[in-house]
Amino acid sequence: MTGDSLKKTREGEGDIDITELFMSVWRGKWLVIVASVIAGFVGMLYSLGLPNEYKSEVLLAPAEDANGGGLSALAGQLGGLASLAGVNLSEGKSDKITIALELLRSKAFIGEFVQSENLKPEIIAVQGWNSGSNKLSFDSDIYDKDAERWVRKVNFPYLPEPSTQEVHKKFVEELLSISKDKETGFVRVSITHYSPYVAHQIVKDLIEALNAKMRQLDILEAERSIEYLTSTLEETNVADMQQVFYQLIEKQQQTKMLANVRDEYVFKVIDPAVVPEKKSGPKRALICLLLVTSAFLVSCLVLIVRDQVKKSRK
Repeated sequence: MTGDSLKKTREGEGDIDITELFMSVWRGKWLVIVASVIAGFVGMLYSLGLPNEYKSEVLLAPAEDANGGGLSALAGQLGGLASLAGVNLSEGKSDKITIALELLRSKAFIGEFVQSENLKPEIIAVQGWNSGSNKLSFDSDIYDKDAERWVRKVNFPYLPEPSTQEVHKKFVEELLSISKDKETGFVRVSITHYSPYVAHQIVKDLIEALNAKMRQLDILEAERSIEYLTSTLEETNVADMQQVFYQLIEKQQQTKMLANVRDEYVFKVIDPAVVPEKKSGPKRALICLLLVTSAFLVSCLVLIVRDQVKKSRK
């Protein structure tokens, strides 16, 4: 054999013959068919064993004056004079919608909300819902519903009763969904749960609690600002500075008034949450399709590798 022919032979050994790969799969077609059928059957049984999930969603719009508040409203008119008086109107400025959405995802707010509504069992231990009796079923290895006692066995640093961090992680990652339209500013908040009634109640109470918390924080901030501005006003004799402080105090009084009289303080409900009639998950057909596709690809790969190993041995 000449050097050129030997070189061509070696180069040909590294080429991939598509026809040969297809024939490897074709010769083992029954393995592919059986594996795909078994995977589809397993996927069907698995998906049918999963409980239905329901999503309740609310559409929100920013309330009036929700894009700013407190001292920032007078920044354009009084920024220069206020800075001379030692009051920075722009420092730390952030719109209330952004703050409210971050608060909605926070450990402190979620933990406080779950604790006040006693939702830990419905979040951590629930495993299904009976539509006939409208009752939730709980994992008896985690929570004793009759005794209302946590019985799960965990290792340090965890305790039988889930911590705020555990509840927050599952609530934010599995139940809560938040999306904001950048063009309209509308916000969609949804809760997914095994029970459509629980999902509806949680999302409804969640928005009410969020508005109440933001209202409470703004009232507290306004009272502290008024206290500071009043004490500073008494220490100055400059007429221009006094005018600045009077207007700032007036603005804080307006903030307190609006907070006390308006229930929908940061978010207005445009489309209220309802009890969903149709399930949102699980996607049983998709689960079966993914398992069948995976079984098909894996079995084809096994056949190809097997034939290539036999060829290399020969």
